[in-house]
Amino acid sequence: MTQVQGYFDPRFESVRELFAQQQTDPQARGSALCVTVGGDTVLDLWQGVMDKDNSRVWEQDTLINVFSCTKPLGAVALLQQVEAGRIGLDDRVADIWPEFAQADKAQITLRQLLSHRAGLSAISAPLEPEALFDWQAMTDAVAAQEPWWTPGEIHGYAPLTYAWLIGEPLRRLTAQMPGDYLREHICAPLGMDFHVGVADQDLSRIAHVSRLRNQHGDQYARDLFAAMGDPQGLAWKAFGNPTSLQTSTNKPAWQQAQILSANGTGSARSLARFWQVLAHGGSLDGVHVLDAELVALLRREHSVGMDRTLRCPTRFGLGVMLEQEWQGGSFGMGANAFGHPGAGGALGFADPDAQVGFGYVTNTMGPYVLTDPRAGELSRAVYRCLREQD
Repeated sequence: MTQVQGYFDPRFESVRELFAQQQTDPQARGSALCVTVGGDTVLDLWQGVMDKDNSRVWEQDTLINVFSCTKPLGAVALLQQVEAGRIGLDDRVADIWPEFAQADKAQITLRQLLSHRAGLSAISAPLEPEALFDWQAMTDAVAAQEPWWTPGEIHGYAPLTYAWLIGEPLRRLTAQMPGDYLREHICAPLGMDFHVGVADQDLSRIAHVSRLRNQHGDQYARDLFAAMGDPQGLAWKAFGNPTSLQTSTNKPAWQQAQILSANGTGSARSLARFWQVLAHGGSLDGVHVLDAELVALLRREHSVGMDRTLRCPTRFGLGVMLEQEWQGGSFGMGANAFGHPGAGGALGFADPDAQVGFGYVTNTMGPYVLTDPRAGELSRAVYRCLREQD
């Protein structure tokens, strides 16, 4: 077992101890945790191994696919266009993407896309595996898709299609591919080692992802996996079309694509930095990411209730998940926390009341739908430390 590396504020020693204890699980491989409070980093830890042969230790600059933790960066990128006056939240998407008006989608707004209310959680027509890495093929498929329900009436998470639902409007508004835009306008200004489309020279830093064995998650997870057994159903189409979505995680084609919903590659430190700035209203130490009024709108409730896709309760703002009362949907801190989990265990969020930015990543995927218990235990431990200091 490798030792925990990195920095911790002594006030959070119990969190470090819990992080180390999690590594004693026989299936644990590698993970990293970073937490900011106010303007300070109080935890920046890493441990374990990064390769499938367990021969390379996790380093300070190791990268990992954080899956849907990518989505809020895309949402903020689009909200930057709102701030710049290039589009309004209630403008029709088809006004900037005319092909999107097909199949009764002419009235769908940007707000509905961002809050998972557009009825476009999946592509119903079977797609070839290679389509996943073909921007034009995927935007054409999204544009041709008929909504699964009347837009605006209910909500259902879009695990994959979100990449093009928000990525194509972003591309048309900025004349840049989404990953290139994020690098220039979000990641570089914030000093984030985060990539949507990893450069050749950085591929060797990416940890190999594997799955926990013989674990089945909670009842919501079991219900979702059962629903995915229907190849014509929404759940399977959302997570399995194209089929390459299930088999590409460790392949360079996935790592170097620009899939704004799911293939962001970064570190716990980069997630914590992003959420640190949003916890402070979008600006911190002279770095501006988003106007405070738009941050407030981003974390305002837009969708709540049973999720049509995930088959569990979800609560969304604009491109972010909001705090819920059930443990699997909770960030483990205050009622105003907002952020996003990633498939298999990654978690990034902000608690504006506690001024916390939180990032956790792992290369051993768990089976839970929203917050993985490992990340949840750590965030609750951080919160206990904060309350003890009050």
